Formats: sequence, structure tokens, C-alpha cells
Amino acid sequence: MSEKRTKYDAEFREGAVRIVEETGKSVAAVARDLGVNEGTLGNWVVKAREARTGAKGLSEADYEELKRLRAEDAELRMERDVLKRSVVGWVKEATK
Repeated sequence: MSEKRTKYDAEFREGAVRIVEETGKSVAAVARDLGVNEGTLGNWVVKAREARTGAKGLSEADYEELKRLRAEDAELRMERDVLKRSVVGWVKEATK
């Protein structure tokens, strides 16, 4: 017997593509985490990139630079949040 095909709504597909692009995780890792076929997610990513470059006119080099900068921004935000939590912990410890 064949399995039923799962239909994913547009919001889910866009979110999955965003995870791949913003976190820098591989398509395979994100697909595993979400329970989606790797090839399916890969197709969504390719279609999203094609749609974006056609609409915004970004070259592939510009898109890769944007992707790199977004990943760097996400990492820096995470580091900032960790440092904020550390400072709060130090202040609490110092005021005991």
C-alpha cells in the first residue's frame, strides 16, 4: 500500500525555509527536526530563492552575502543575550 502524501500549508513551508536560511543549519538537519522529507524541503528552499531573486533582483552573490550577514546577526544576538544573563547573575550574586 502506498502512503498518503502529507500536505503542508504555505505558512509551514515558509517557516521551514526561514529556519534553513536564518540558522545556517543544513536542509537535512532541519528536515529531520521537522519530520519532512529532505528532498521536499530542498525543493521549497530552491523555489523560495528563485522567487526572491526574481522579485528583488538580488544576484546569487548578494543573496549569499545577505544570508551570511543574517546568520552572523543571529549569532551575535544570541551571544548578547547570554552576556545579559551573565551580568544579571553577577549582579544578583554581588547584592546578596
